[in-house]
Amino acid sequence: MKEADRRTAEGILFTDQYQLTMAQLYFRVGMHEKQAQFDHFFRSYPDYGAHQAGYCINAGLEWLLDWMQRVKFRPEDAEYLRGQVGRAGTPVFADDFMEWLLRMGNFGSITMRAIPEGRVVHPNVPLTVVQGPLAMAQILETSLLSHLNYQTLVATKATRIYESGRRRLLLEFGLRRAHDKGANAGARAALIGGADLSSNVGASHVLGLQPAGTHAHSMVQLFTSLGMSELDAFRAYADVYPDDCLLLVDTIDTLESGVPNAIRVFEELQRKGHTPLGIRLDSGDLAYLSIQAAKMLNDAGFPDTTIVLSNELDEMVILQIITQVTHEAPRYGVDPDHLIGRLAYGVGTRLITSWGEPALGGVYKLVAVRERGDWLPAIKVSESSAKTPNPGNKLAWRVYDQRGKATSDLLSLDDESPGEMEQVVLHHPSDYTIIRSLQRDAIPRVEPLLVDVLHEGKVVYNLPSLEEIRRARLEDVRCLDPGVRRLMNPHIYHVSLTPKLWELKQQLIRSAMEKSH
Repeated sequence: MKEADRRTAEGILFTDQYQLTMAQLYFRVGMHEKQAQFDHFFRSYPDYGAHQAGYCINAGLEWLLDWMQRVKFRPEDAEYLRGQVGRAGTPVFADDFMEWLLRMGNFGSITMRAIPEGRVVHPNVPLTVVQGPLAMAQILETSLLSHLNYQTLVATKATRIYESGRRRLLLEFGLRRAHDKGANAGARAALIGGADLSSNVGASHVLGLQPAGTHAHSMVQLFTSLGMSELDAFRAYADVYPDDCLLLVDTIDTLESGVPNAIRVFEELQRKGHTPLGIRLDSGDLAYLSIQAAKMLNDAGFPDTTIVLSNELDEMVILQIITQVTHEAPRYGVDPDHLIGRLAYGVGTRLITSWGEPALGGVYKLVAVRERGDWLPAIKVSESSAKTPNPGNKLAWRVYDQRGKATSDLLSLDDESPGEMEQVVLHHPSDYTIIRSLQRDAIPRVEPLLVDVLHEGKVVYNLPSLEEIRRARLEDVRCLDPGVRRLMNPHIYHVSLTPKLWELKQQLIRSAMEKSH
């Protein structure tokens, strides 16, 4: 792709056609500059088929804000749009609309609140709240969803993998299996979600990290095809990288050739004053092979070298490996806890593609319009009550119990402060029979979730570092009940409405239904 074409495809035209046609309609009827509010949220957790997530990890905000700061409608964009014609041969976009876009077609009038990256998030809670002129807020939808949904999806998968591996070293290896340039966003999201390092060199550099990697099977194949041996290949690698020597041992025969040859090289490195890093297993029964490799390394005097496992790993496979190691390692005289503590995981395809759930159902819905200084709530009534958005200008809160565990996320109208209420009443968003009341002394902490990130196009938020985002994730996951965190059949985390918001929603539904008949 030519550079000029890339700027067009990745600039402000990184949107769907219907966003532009709707924007022109708003322009034609004089509503294009009316202030509107859109909420971005997802309706359900990722469902991987055999198991479902019980929470998600928010990600992607910084890259969205960066994109919004960089793009605007350019003469080249307007020229392209002027060339579009409808079925009758008439222009799709009129000149006066194009002139308006060239003057006002940027995000300089958009104000945004958002839940920070790294935070645990749940269905129907606004992750991002956009306020601004209707036409530009509408055009923003596509790119916002593209930037935020994918990174949230991958960050969630990474956290599940990291937690299933007992928070041991996790390496993101997905670049060769990713969807083109989505690999960069995926690597960032994986690092937010739990990956310690990535093999993606460019993304690692941008994020201030050292990339991770070992060597390929092809290195051993090259040496053996030229009449040399696996041992020769290992020695060559160790000679170049004596202090970072991690050897891939399954090219020929893992236990009969790979591990013994690695041990010989490690002994040679040790005699030269270097400390070998470890081995990588990339095929076969990884649990059994890790036990046998650990026994061989232990017997040779290398009890603390790392054993990296790779090859189609995800949270369930890692859980199965740890379970098998726990049960079988003692039979071979290997301490299972010590072995699990030296394992590391290189995860590629199933992380970067969010294997089992390829998309997060994040949506962007109009919830309010401003008229004479007041925000008037708007609602879309769905045949499924669970899909009817929560209307109006809202705030989002996290309610903690006396154990310090998050017990509910609560949505309120913007003039409510649940933290100041003596009694907090929690309504189910769609089922009127489910209500819970909590006395103030039972909920010592009520935390606001949304923060101001953009005010009339200007970033007003101190963007956290990657490490700060990771720490926020660790703390939020720690505050979840074990039942919510578990990999299979997690407990349902409650997302609730205040009585005022509940009643407003029901009133708007009744009004909409009456007008439709």
